[in-house]
Amino acid sequence: MAVKIKLQRLGKIRQPYYRIVVADARTRRNGKAIETIGKYHPKEEPSFIAVDSDRAQYWLGVGAQPTESVQRILEITGDWQKFKGLPGAEGTLKVKEPKTSKAELFAAALAAAGDAPTTEATTPKKKAKKSDEAEAPKDEA
Repeated sequence: MAVKIKLQRLGKIRQPYYRIVVADARTRRNGKAIETIGKYHPKEEPSFIAVDSDRAQYWLGVGAQPTESVQRILEITGDWQKFKGLPGAEGTLKVKEPKTSKAELFAAALAAAGDAPTTEATTPKKKAKKSDEAEAPKDEA
């Protein structure tokens, strides 16, 4: 059986993301897969790529042929160079820097302000109008 490593499209219109799957070459693009070996999210900046390197090496070793787009992804992760024995097996994958949590941002803002957190409101409350003016009876003529 001819086996290919290809992309299986998921997501909605204009928001694609893909699974990197191993499937029979005769199946359609989103047909039944033998195994899922990774993910690819092209719309993120930088693109999110996650490949199970051991499984990719196994399937390449037993003769699975990657499509052109999957081969480019494997070159970015370094799996293709590792399989072919080429230099540069570490790959050129860019990783998104982790976001700072809200608690860390709050602590940094407190340190910059030099104050301890307070439970009171930072803006003064508006004073209520005098109640005796509002409740005064009106004289009817």
